[in-house]
Amino acid sequence: MEILVINGPNLNMLGTREPDIYGSDTYEDLCNMISEHCEKEGINVSFFQSNHEGSIVDRIQEALTDGTDGIVINPAAYTHTSVAILDALKAVRIPTVEVHISDVDEREEFRKHSFVSLIALETIKGKGFEGYLMAVDFLKNYIADERSAD
Repeated sequence: MEILVINGPNLNMLGTREPDIYGSDTYEDLCNMISEHCEKEGINVSFFQSNHEGSIVDRIQEALTDGTDGIVINPAAYTHTSVAILDALKAVRIPTVEVHISDVDEREEFRKHSFVSLIALETIKGKGFEGYLMAVDFLKNYIADERSAD
């Protein structure tokens, strides 16, 4: 099973970016934690982070032909603004789970709207880094169920 984890703008700044909201662990710590979890679960995982909307759209489109079975995405600020990311996810039709480290519903009003949630099978928010593991586990079970139904 191949899972792609996509992270949007400023997530590369984890550890220094608003540690009262996002904690002190780094983006590298996040990727290592996910990698270790996926290794235990027998899942191949790859990571992509970009501060550029078009690069994220390009990577989603590439997932259609690179064997990706599921996408975990934290679009960050693009959650609330990017119809382009939504359209890319709709176009590839790869099972997707949306993740947010913080509980966006408890933050500014504009953060309560998510374009990605319109296509995501599940949205996990406010669980910190653990939310990514929950997303991976959700996709693992979902994809296994879909394959057994075929």
